[in-house]
Parts: sequence; C-alpha cells; structure tokens
Amino acid sequence: MKIDRNFEGMKQIANGDYVLEGDLISEETIEIDLDDRFVVKGQIQTKKSIVVRLGITAGCGITAGWGIKAGEGIKAGEGIKAGCGIKAGEGIKAGCGIKAGCGIKAGCGIEAGCGIKAGDGIEASEGIKAGEGIKAGDGIKAGDGIKAGCGIKAGDGI
Repeated sequence: MKIDRNFEGMKQIANGDYVLEGDLISEETIEIDLDDRFVVKGQIQTKKSIVVRLGITAGCGITAGWGIKAGEGIKAGEGIKAGCGIKAGEGIKAGCGIKAGCGIKAGCGIEAGCGIKAGDGIEASEGIKAGEGIKAGDGIKAGDGIKAGCGIKAGDGI
C-alpha cells in the first residue's frame, strides 16, 4: 500500500504535516512517500513492513509484522512493535513499550514509557530511557546515558 498526498482522506495542515484521521491498517507493506511528517490519529498496523521517507507519528500504536524504517523519527502514543528491526534517522519514542524481533537503532535517542526489548542489539547516538526494563539479545550502546526504571540486560556488553 503506497501512501502519498493523493491518498483518500489525507489532508495537509498549515505546518506542512500530512494528517490521516482514524486507523491505517493493511495486509501488505505500507510505503509512505510524503515530503513532510505523516501523522495518523489512530493506529498503524501491517503484517509486513512500514517504510517512511520522513517521520511518522501515531496517536495509538505502530505495529509491523516485519520491520519499521523511517528517515526521520518514529513516535507512537502507545507501543511500537516490529517482527524484525526498528530503525529511525532521528529518535524513537513510545508512550508504552518498544519491541523488535531483531535490533533497534536510532540516530538520536530511544525512549519508552514502559520497557524496551530487542532480539539483537539496541543502539542510539543519544540516550536510551525506559520506564521499565531494557533487554537486548546482543549489546546496548548509547552516546549519552542509559536509564531504566527496572533492570538492564544485554547478551553482550553495555
């Protein structure tokens, strides 16, 4: 499913953001090809991947059966979950948890209201912060600090 400025129900607001009211749900890969940030008032869900040229924001959760990749930031009011990896050119932020079957990588910080869990490594050029625990199958690397409300566990080093 390709999302562009002509997608049904899409509107562009004064600050340039593209806004879609309600949910965005698909059985296939969601490819978002917009020249500014994409905001979905509901949830974003697919059994495959989500690919975004710039940033993506959802009022509820973002879920992909495979990976989530954004040129800029990824932000969800609730959780972010991907069967494979999550990668953002800027920050990754979720009101609840962030979970990836493979790795999580952000150009800036990673922040979750609940826990952060990755099958492989977790890497952020800035800080990593979780309201609960942080767990990675491989290493955890942050340019600044690492902070967890509960424990921090890494298969390799921190």
